[in-house]
Amino acid sequence: MNKELIVRSGSSDVDFALLKDGKLIELHKEENSSDFAVGDIMLAKVRKPVPGLNAAFVNVGYEKDAFLHYHDLGPQLSSLLKFIKRVSTGKLKDFSLKDFPFEEDIDKDGVINDVIKANQSILVQIVKEPISTKGPRISSELSIAGRYLVLVPFSNRISVSQKIEDKDEKDRLKRLVQSIKPKGFGVIVRTVAEGKKVAELDKDLQNLLNRWQAMCKKIYKAPQPSKVLSEMNRAASILRDVFNDTFTGIHVDDETLYYQIKDYLSNIAPKKESIVKMYNAPVPVFEKFGIERQIKTSFGRTVSMSKGAYLVIEHTEALHVIDVNSGNRSNKAKSQEETALEVNLIAATEIARQLRLRDMGGIIVVDFIDMSDAENRRTLYNHLREEMSDDRAKHKILPPSKFGLIQITRQRVRQELTIKTREDNPNANGEVEAPIVLIDKITFDLERIIKNDKAKNGIILNTHPFIAAYLTKGFPSIRSKWFLEHKKWVKILPRDAYTYLEYRFKDKNGKILK
Repeated sequence: MNKELIVRSGSSDVDFALLKDGKLIELHKEENSSDFAVGDIMLAKVRKPVPGLNAAFVNVGYEKDAFLHYHDLGPQLSSLLKFIKRVSTGKLKDFSLKDFPFEEDIDKDGVINDVIKANQSILVQIVKEPISTKGPRISSELSIAGRYLVLVPFSNRISVSQKIEDKDEKDRLKRLVQSIKPKGFGVIVRTVAEGKKVAELDKDLQNLLNRWQAMCKKIYKAPQPSKVLSEMNRAASILRDVFNDTFTGIHVDDETLYYQIKDYLSNIAPKKESIVKMYNAPVPVFEKFGIERQIKTSFGRTVSMSKGAYLVIEHTEALHVIDVNSGNRSNKAKSQEETALEVNLIAATEIARQLRLRDMGGIIVVDFIDMSDAENRRTLYNHLREEMSDDRAKHKILPPSKFGLIQITRQRVRQELTIKTREDNPNANGEVEAPIVLIDKITFDLERIIKNDKAKNGIILNTHPFIAAYLTKGFPSIRSKWFLEHKKWVKILPRDAYTYLEYRFKDKNGKILK
């Protein structure tokens, strides 16, 4: 399996594309203007508690106040508030917490007015970026994420990722972390720590403690609101969360980013530093790796899949709806139930990819093709769970309902990634699907005509002169590749009267082939 990260730098932002065997599975955009990223820690001021919501609105410097619910305060809120007060006034200069006296935990079912007041200073962390008309969602239960560990101040708890299933390995990691954990801090052991030695974990822990110390130094005399700890730049945070030994290449088209990524890898995985490559070719890096084409075909309302099947993705304010369609495929050798299962399994794989690619969150309802066999429904459900097992966002999948619907909830922490794929119609008003997809459509129609044995009397393709030239240019041309694959020669006739995106297949008698 090839896993590659392609990094494209622009004047104001950076795009990161994660490829698995050449297929785009994640796309991230880092904008320089983003002041509220998930993981940022802010020194903020409570605007006003709202008893009816058991929450408070907090000024973090965004145009709309952030929302802080009582359940997001964390049990050690009293200790945190005491710490902030003493640090911000300069009375406390030892940030290690080893001699800091902890307060009692707050009541988990308490009320907001009992624990925080208006105009009070508080440290909060962004857990959900501003989305639509809503301000950021925040928590005062702070955590600082590293490569292998997550540091949790004002806690003594050690927990291990549930994705590490081996009990002996869990116990080993707990013992190791217990031996290096400083007093006053809790630690969460991440999945990638599996099999790591104590030296690697300790190095990661020291880096996190250094970040905590640097953050605390900023609190003294800091204006309110202000950012006191930034989440790592997107390149480093993506590598921290997704990088593992299966990566085969990282291609970067910007020299500064190239050295940043190389330096970061030299710390977390020195043996993999050589896979970072500087991309200097004249062809843009996203075109070289086929990413532009995949973006155009993956972000529209309709998403094509193999064997003629396709998805229709609709978005509403409350939820996302995905409809699975078998298309115009026909396979006489299989029953309707077998065909439905085959299409549904293909769709489940593509849906898992789409959720990650678009970063769709909230409630997702999928209307799969109906299947009467309970075993087939179970097979589909297990397959979807397996395909989504690599998804880093928290999610839950319910079994198929009696109507054949599968409901998914997926954590939403950022704005959904939307990319316009339709373009202005060159022949009239309105919009059409991207012309880059046209060759794929022509190729698919040709394969269907040959498969259905409708090409006995030859194949003629009528299309616009520009498209005809594109299909026949170069060696090997696209037409030559068709011949090598299907052993059928396609005669291409340009038609001046056709629009750019218009084409028809005919036989030598002029009959239209469908």
